[in-house]
Amino acid sequence: MPQFDLPLDQLRGYRPEIPVPEDFDSFWEKTLAETRAHDLAAVFEPVETGLAGARTWDVTFAGFGGHPIKGWFTVPAGAEGPLPLIVQFQGYNSGRGLPHCWSLWPLAGYAHFVMDVRGQGGGNQGTGGNVGDTPDPMGIVPAHTGVMTRGIEDPETYYYRRVFTDAVRAVEAARSHPLADASRTVALGASQGGGITLAVSGLVPDLAAVCVDVPFLCHFGRAITLTDARPYGEVGDYLRMRRGVEEQVFRTLSYFDGVTFAALGRAPALFSAALMDQVCPPSTVFAAHNAYGGPKDIEVYPFNGHEGGAMFQQRAQLDWVRRQVRHPA
Repeated sequence: MPQFDLPLDQLRGYRPEIPVPEDFDSFWEKTLAETRAHDLAAVFEPVETGLAGARTWDVTFAGFGGHPIKGWFTVPAGAEGPLPLIVQFQGYNSGRGLPHCWSLWPLAGYAHFVMDVRGQGGGNQGTGGNVGDTPDPMGIVPAHTGVMTRGIEDPETYYYRRVFTDAVRAVEAARSHPLADASRTVALGASQGGGITLAVSGLVPDLAAVCVDVPFLCHFGRAITLTDARPYGEVGDYLRMRRGVEEQVFRTLSYFDGVTFAALGRAPALFSAALMDQVCPPSTVFAAHNAYGGPKDIEVYPFNGHEGGAMFQQRAQLDWVRRQVRHPA
């Protein structure tokens, strides 16, 4: 797997022009206002996990359209005061799995919430991926396999309109728990989760920090023509099937580009990129990093693919996040 994208010195200065719809702000203001017309209705039900070092709640809250969205909320056993909060978003076709999958941040002394991504978590159990518990009750329109093209010919119906809105509500739901310190909220995710994190960074103005690893959903115009790896490859397959809708598709995607959301972010951010990543090409990651509107750092893994820094990046995040939220643990 060679380094196939721009050389690192060019990546560090790569700032493409990304088309931004004139009504981008009003589109998202309207979307969130319509969703917030539904009561958040966050319900936390204690569950037994077999983990002596943690307490976990099965969470349901109202996301886009008032649809019920699931998640796990976990804190260290014995926690009494509000803790800095990690809100984590999952990679493509991964669900929330089981509570013991999310022990890292509670073990480090944080409250942790992982959102179940609607309509995902059903296709990769055979490879150890996390199962999901949240259906997507919308999206009965022409689409290619997977969710990347669901409703893609109209921003109003596009799948990620629902997911990004769910993610904003996930932050609100997690913050509503008395053991969460809302003022020290960190959004975090890799791949699709990184793209969702970028959307949250632009739509939630008061985050304490964000961690964005090898993000998906960035610089669509380049990604879709540079790689045919899935999930971006799903869009190419869709356009081969639905000839003549390219303009509509790319107009829709312009409302969901992580580079545009990154420019709105203001919280300190830690990114990571892998220079042999054929799933989320490094130029698309650097486009988001270079556009990011707040203080930022990036870890670069020259000889890694889409796994990125994996456990090494997690270790870097533990130190970096602790500094951002002034957590003594």
